[in-house]
Amino acid sequence: MPIPNVYEGEVSLAQFPGLDGSFEVLNNHAPMIAALKQGKVKVIDSKKATLFFEIKGGVVEILKNKIQVLAE
Repeated sequence: MPIPNVYEGEVSLAQFPGLDGSFEVLNNHAPMIAALKQGKVKVIDSKKATLFFEIKGGVVEILKNKIQVLAE
């Protein structure tokens, strides 16, 4: 069974609950992979709407202005 996408689209900001504290990702962020703890992922989309996604933990990868999150 394929895993569904919860969100797909352009964002101006994404904030994550990292293991060592929360951090934000903006345009042209340096490549990175980080572990995530339980908390909320905050996304501000291109229309300036703020969205929140509750996660139990996971991993985020930032590469070439693309963000991929694998989380529960």
